[in-house]
Amino acid sequence: MIAPSDGAQGRFGPVNTSEAFDRLSNAPVGYLATAGANGRPHLVPFVFALDDRRIVSAVDHKPKRSQDLRRVRNIAANPAVSVLVDHYEEDWHRLWWVRADGRGRIVSDGPEYRDAIAALVAKYPPYLEDPPDGLVIVVDVERVTGWTAGRK
Repeated sequence: MIAPSDGAQGRFGPVNTSEAFDRLSNAPVGYLATAGANGRPHLVPFVFALDDRRIVSAVDHKPKRSQDLRRVRNIAANPAVSVLVDHYEEDWHRLWWVRADGRGRIVSDGPEYRDAIAALVAKYPPYLEDPPDGLVIVVDVERVTGWTAGRK
């Protein structure tokens, strides 16, 4: 269940829950924040899709130092995660951000895995030819907050 939110109060205004999910859905990239058992934060840019108000991402074919990713290890040790998307431009009347807080899970097979991969393929054209086949991170969103300067 997603906690209702009036949004984060800002000088110009909060983003309501519906608008927050719309902005999340349309953002091309976000930032995934995790923390291990030791509490040390870890922040990485990532591609993701929204699947029934869950945020999904996959370990894909892009070059990485290892497939043993800290974000996956962190979620196994401490499932509390945040996802941040934002928009910046020189016209500060167009600034906005949305944060989704929730519980992360790792999925490696089954219908939920297939649905997540399908959502990612639908959002990112490069995945049409080379869909991800690694682990899927699912974030069960519990709360969304956001702020906007007022104009999209």
